[in-house]
Amino acid sequence: MKTLTILRHAKSSWKDSSLSDHDRPLNKRGEGDAPVMGARIQQAGIRPSLIVCSPAVRAWTTAKLIAQEISYPNEFLQRDERLYLAGVQRIIDLLCEQDVGFNSIMIVGHNPGFTDFANYLVPGLTNNIPTCGVVSVIIDTDDWNLKADKNAELVTYDYPKKRS
Repeated sequence: MKTLTILRHAKSSWKDSSLSDHDRPLNKRGEGDAPVMGARIQQAGIRPSLIVCSPAVRAWTTAKLIAQEISYPNEFLQRDERLYLAGVQRIIDLLCEQDVGFNSIMIVGHNPGFTDFANYLVPGLTNNIPTCGVVSVIIDTDDWNLKADKNAELVTYDYPKKRS
């Protein structure tokens, strides 16, 4: 069994139009939402052994804030350019390369690819993972090859504005 957690980056700022999409930072709401979601991830018992993140500033900052809340060492965070605006197939390809020794992986990145990927794993789950939204599934597999048939069971789907 493997646990996969999909985390969309927190809310980003559009204030500085001179910045490239890749370089946009979090806005105040995003800076506040990420620690809140980190605490919820911790409370849900999600303990990734690997966190792989898009190198975009908004995703990287989100990953660092989440890591701090769940006591995941920042020096173990990995950036992978393939997660920047990745579609389903690119996400699957990246996961297929991960060592079978990792039983719980978190990926941090962007929509629309992350919503599409969540729906690939859990058909009909959502039409949009909100910013700083998290989807965690347990997959009945011994490796990270998600190209084959998968049996994913939803563990949690949470986001900052979700009501309990």
